[in-house]
Amino acid sequence: MYKLKIISSTVRPGRKGPIVAGWVTEVAKSHGFEVELLDLGEINLPVMNEAIHPIMRQYEHAHTKQWSAKIEEADAFIFVTAEYDYSYPASLKNALEYLVHEWAYKPAGIVSYSAGPFAGVRAVMSLKSDLLSLKTVSLGEMVNIPMLHQFINEENQFVADEKLNTAASLMFKQLARWTKGLKTIKEDK
Repeated sequence: MYKLKIISSTVRPGRKGPIVAGWVTEVAKSHGFEVELLDLGEINLPVMNEAIHPIMRQYEHAHTKQWSAKIEEADAFIFVTAEYDYSYPASLKNALEYLVHEWAYKPAGIVSYSAGPFAGVRAVMSLKSDLLSLKTVSLGEMVNIPMLHQFINEENQFVADEKLNTAASLMFKQLARWTKGLKTIKEDK
């Protein structure tokens, strides 16, 4: 069973990321992944404060060592991200930049959302570019959620429609396939 880390990127009060990430977590479990949800709002990484560049892996702080261990043990990722000012949240950028080697040769799916009609696709474009520099393979299959509030019910739960469930299923099938293939590449250092 592959170890999947689902990373919820938003940290501000009133955020909807954990609600979406909860749905993604349940879908992932039904596709045979061993899932752990990492909520950046709860992890609360400070702005990057390591003196030595992460490429050296000489981490000084306990929070960096813990973050490194969580990411290192992953076989694959799903990034759940909002779109803020035509990009993804600074909290996710910060979390990515803490590490280098731990992200490499692993596949990543992206679930994006926005309050408007663009479904977070501009955030996806920025995130994909940054993942490429970390040698993380971002999938073409993804879930883009427009007008997020229409999928949140009175109990503050995310309720996906058939289109979103189909997109998620396609993404997870490809994620499993890429995870299997990239494990060989990762082991061949």
